[in-house]
Amino acid sequence: MKKALLWICMLGILLIQADQPQLITVNGIVTDAETGDPLPGASVLVKGTTHGVATDVNGKFILADVPEKGTLIVSFVGYDAQEIAIEGRTQLSIKMKVSNLELDEVVVIAKKPRRKRAIVGSVVAPIKAQELSYVQPEADEDYGALSEQVVEMEEEVATLFADDPMRPQEEPNREGYDQIAENDFRKVEDAPLSTFSIDVDKASYANVRRFINEGRQPIKGAVRIEEMVNYFDYDYPQPKGEDPINIITEMATCPWHKDHHILQIALKGKELDIREAPASNLVFLLDVSGSMNYGNKLPLLKKALNLLIDNMRAEDRVAIVVYAGAAGLVLPSTSGIQKEKIRKALNKLSAGGSTAGGAGIQLAYKVALENFIEGANNRVILATDGDFNVGASSDAEMTDLIKEKRDKGVFLTVLGFGTGNYQDAKMEKIADNGNGNYAYIDNILEAQKVLVNEMSGTLYTIAKDVKIQIEFNPNKVKGYRLIGYENRMLKNEDFNNDKKDAGELGAGHTVTALYEIIPADTDEELVASVDPLKYQKVNKTRAADSKEWVTVKFRYKKPDEDTSKLIVKTFEGKPSPFSKVDENLQFASSVAGFGMLLRDSNHKGELSYEDVLEMAKGSKGKDEEGYRAEFISLVKKVKLMN
Repeated sequence: MKKALLWICMLGILLIQADQPQLITVNGIVTDAETGDPLPGASVLVKGTTHGVATDVNGKFILADVPEKGTLIVSFVGYDAQEIAIEGRTQLSIKMKVSNLELDEVVVIAKKPRRKRAIVGSVVAPIKAQELSYVQPEADEDYGALSEQVVEMEEEVATLFADDPMRPQEEPNREGYDQIAENDFRKVEDAPLSTFSIDVDKASYANVRRFINEGRQPIKGAVRIEEMVNYFDYDYPQPKGEDPINIITEMATCPWHKDHHILQIALKGKELDIREAPASNLVFLLDVSGSMNYGNKLPLLKKALNLLIDNMRAEDRVAIVVYAGAAGLVLPSTSGIQKEKIRKALNKLSAGGSTAGGAGIQLAYKVALENFIEGANNRVILATDGDFNVGASSDAEMTDLIKEKRDKGVFLTVLGFGTGNYQDAKMEKIADNGNGNYAYIDNILEAQKVLVNEMSGTLYTIAKDVKIQIEFNPNKVKGYRLIGYENRMLKNEDFNNDKKDAGELGAGHTVTALYEIIPADTDEELVASVDPLKYQKVNKTRAADSKEWVTVKFRYKKPDEDTSKLIVKTFEGKPSPFSKVDENLQFASSVAGFGMLLRDSNHKGELSYEDVLEMAKGSKGKDEEGYRAEFISLVKKVKLMN
């Protein structure tokens, strides 16, 4: 009898298992059907579920636990969504066709005149959504009825997205960005010197990418051209002498103005073998306030920092400080070899409360100084959406606090997360004043790039207070403008002032700056100039005998020193045709051109998105990580939106 019951149970289990779908792992690539280019960031979902992944920078994906006879829904902004029957296949090649559906932005606005209160919302939707309408109530009608009407409208708009897995979860309703006053041309006889601090921040590009992948034109204040250019790696030669930095100069004809030239000033930091790097004393300062309670904020933050923990060594140390309504120490300084202990403390965090950012920063620096290691990388890593609203919250208070602590040898890295209330301007100021760098992490691939692939550059500073000053030869150059770096400009006298703070360069980092130059032998007149001077005289005698276009002066300090060192380099010779210069200058110019188009620059000339695509495709190079391919894809998306 027992045996019979046992056989019946086993038969029942087998029958149950037979009814359950077999699960497989599917690998694939998503590409543009016309060009064959990979589509990074495409959504691949199992139909009828929320189980899915996004494609990587090469358009590839791996999706486990997929029903053998299931169906995948593949979607991408600007392309027709596809349903792919798996039918047991484990390898898929999915070709997406550009959609013919025009996109537009629909703004839903309602207001009761007497109460002066408004409901405003904005979504990106198919053009047919513009057919929505509402009736303005009379002055004595109830505001609640109006609210219900707007809610009904929002629900109607939402139905347009019912099957769209890529729809944004948050709307950017109060993000904070500084206005950028674009650099104009300067006349060399009026202003022969151009002085600025280097910038290795890369947040702007990732943030701009987020806007574009959501189907929206980036806010102009989010587009900092120098950060977009410096997001990419360039194949510059390593420094060979005792200085940890190499300076590279090159000039070509300007791709968007045939009578102008492009001058490239580039820096390459000395590479650092991470195995031989100094020890790290890190303090994770994590925002766990209520505003971080979204999938692209605290959960992504945890995944990102777990990648960094994977690479920590026994000599490294990490502590975790959190802040919400108050600040607290979650994990005292702990050896990097105790990875599970660190992960446990990190992964149990949850979000809630207000944002005592000032108190959190105070505590983080206190912990960093208590565990300070001489000659090591002592650093606070701040991860937040930047929404400081309790305690020391003003930009002035926060930057003063950061300046005070940086002088004690503790540097700062700022990692930005999320949308909706993202405070870009505040976070950039904090990073710039804390001897640190600033990155925006919109997905786990960006976390991998910042905290693993570029870990040495992100965390290990090899030169601080790095400044560049260019002197232009008036017999060669009539006028010039620095493309980008608007919030990094310095007074000329700041160059020799060792008390003036400037940017930091990490191990292996590259920095690229581009000048658009008007040659002296053109008839072009500069609008931005002053009247001829009556009492001053420009001495051109020495300049006339020189073949030099510019003299590049460069100052930096070693991380543990307070006196700067000067390096001088000149550029002479003829500018090369743009098509003949190396891929570094060509690709950097394509990114700068894209930024000018996004900002609708007064200096973009006849440049078009098609021109940018041509430049970028011609200078894509090896592109082992696929970042340049992703850039090309972003340009295509914006071209479709315009």
